[in-house]
Amino acid sequence: MPETATAAGTATAAPAALSESDFETVIGLEIHVQLKTRAKVFAPVPYLYGGALPDDAAPADITPNTLVDPTVLALPGALPVLNRAALEQSIRFGLLVGADIPETTNWDRKNYFYPDSTKAYQLSQKDHPVTIGGEVEIELPGPARNIMGEHKIIRLNHAHLEEDVGKLTHAGAGSLVDYNRAGAPLLEIVTEPDLRSPDEAVALLNALRMLLTAAGVSDCDMEKGQMRCDANVSVRPRGQTALNTRCEMKNLNSISGVKNAIEYEARRQIREVLAGREIHQETRGWNAETGRTYPLRSKEEAHDYRYFPDPDLLPVKTTAGDIERLRATLPERPYDRQRRYQADIAAGGFALPFTVTSVFIPDRELCEYFEAAVAAGSGTAAGTTANPLTIANLVANDLLGALAGATDYNRLPPAHLAALARLTDAGTISKAQAKEVFAEMFTTGDAPDAIVERRGLRQNSDTGEIETIVRDVLATPAGTAAAEQFRAGNEKALNSLKGPIMKASKGKANPKVVDDILRRLLAA
Repeated sequence: MPETATAAGTATAAPAALSESDFETVIGLEIHVQLKTRAKVFAPVPYLYGGALPDDAAPADITPNTLVDPTVLALPGALPVLNRAALEQSIRFGLLVGADIPETTNWDRKNYFYPDSTKAYQLSQKDHPVTIGGEVEIELPGPARNIMGEHKIIRLNHAHLEEDVGKLTHAGAGSLVDYNRAGAPLLEIVTEPDLRSPDEAVALLNALRMLLTAAGVSDCDMEKGQMRCDANVSVRPRGQTALNTRCEMKNLNSISGVKNAIEYEARRQIREVLAGREIHQETRGWNAETGRTYPLRSKEEAHDYRYFPDPDLLPVKTTAGDIERLRATLPERPYDRQRRYQADIAAGGFALPFTVTSVFIPDRELCEYFEAAVAAGSGTAAGTTANPLTIANLVANDLLGALAGATDYNRLPPAHLAALARLTDAGTISKAQAKEVFAEMFTTGDAPDAIVERRGLRQNSDTGEIETIVRDVLATPAGTAAAEQFRAGNEKALNSLKGPIMKASKGKANPKVVDDILRRLLAA
């Protein structure tokens, strides 16, 4: 794999006056993402993780070494053919991050022998990658869960398209190899050394996962190996601009693994420098059980991959028309959507708080469901439009709770949710009643209006009738005492009046109308 831009400089012993807090960590990531395509990158054989074969193929359970063909197995005479969909998915990624798309790209043979590679070389890209540059917006953790954190831009060096290798399973004295994964389209995304903490590295992985899943470029499931990461880590005294010697952590396959490996390695390097020892450039592994990194090989022992252009694959040209066609397929980027959702309604937004948008934006389908409900709740007459915040709260609190982790959002039609929001906003039912209606609506599929009428839940908003009830309650000894307490500054005394009023109205008085009338009468 190409090295990131973090490989530069040589560490020197730090002055004795420095402490651990005087150092900063410099991080560059190499993120390997399996692209979402039906076939492998250079062979027409299907690729998928687990389950059954595609619908148009013969149903069968996938067992090891069944998703292979002569090209995947490198049989004599078998030639690679580029999967157009894999190239287009790579270009779509580049457009999402604002990268340059070169007019011409080609593939090289990266030569090395390892049992999980059938050819003893990997088809990759060394000098002419599919995308160059670009940047990713990340969001760091806020000071509290309900407060948005700082947003920062991380630059990308490039991304190149290559083939994945097989999977080795070590058993006793031997190893078993499964080539089902071999040849899967793999996009390697290489950053500049712009990251300064494990939290930023995690934020970048989360941001990329949102981008790629929203666009359908990859499912990015780290448990299935669809997203893996190598982290290049170096340290330097704060204020220094030169890059020091870095170490590479290989094959980190979980978010926690990335975070913990970087944290440990940064501390290890700082301790080495403070002790006056030199940092040697090397590749290291991560042991999650011990919580430590360990040496794999030094840079001096690294393989000479002897890259040369693959003679079986011609260079591929991408036209301006191809780029514009693919650009038209891109979704709104997650953080752009977040800003739109949080913008004022007058500015074309929905005026949603961060606590809601942080739930919505990682899930494109959930966002589309919410927007469909908002569209269904729009009315032309004054007062008929459902408040987007009411709809958003129903989605975030009630719908997601009822689904219990499932993603079948359209089990409840968006129009039903919009109608329920409209009933709540209009004061036809209370918020407590809305929860009852939602539960029945989710179970039966009935429209909320029908449920309200069937159960007689419609609130009474007749101000004249409610004022009569309020005056009767205030005329009672308990009501007179509570009124005096309220006028003396005891705000809670108002609540002791509302109970008898709601009881007298048989629970149908609009609570907002009750509150307004009470305050008006008590202020007189």
